[in-house]
Amino acid sequence: MAAPFIGAVSLRKYLVSGRIEQVIAGGENYDGSRPLHYEWVKKLYDECVAFGVRFCFIETGTYFVKDGKTYHLPDKGLQSRMAYKSGLQFEGRIPQFKLQPPEQGDFFAADFEPYVRQFGEKCAVCGSRLICNGCSNCGGCTGKIA
Repeated sequence: MAAPFIGAVSLRKYLVSGRIEQVIAGGENYDGSRPLHYEWVKKLYDECVAFGVRFCFIETGTYFVKDGKTYHLPDKGLQSRMAYKSGLQFEGRIPQFKLQPPEQGDFFAADFEPYVRQFGEKCAVCGSRLICNGCSNCGGCTGKIA
């Protein structure tokens, strides 16, 4: 995860190994935060695409620089939508996370119902959609808690 993303980064020598399954990038989120430059994100995105690695640009951060212009984006929802709008999302190979059931307990009991991902209307333009577990209908994205 490249977050907070505060400078140019290259993962090429690590992507070559095939051991990185996804890369998540995002800027800092508070007043006084350091800016994130579009060119940094684009370079990392291009490296991931070249190696078929999932890339998710989740948010621009409070200050985002593109084409020489600095944008002030104080709202995290707006940052996420702008990251999505950038087009710097790449599904790539599906990660094969090697998750194991816990050693103790019956969390995976026969009556356990698996979680089914669901997405709300605002999820369609969210920068985190590729890595999201879905909407819990909490109302957080609308400001109206259910």
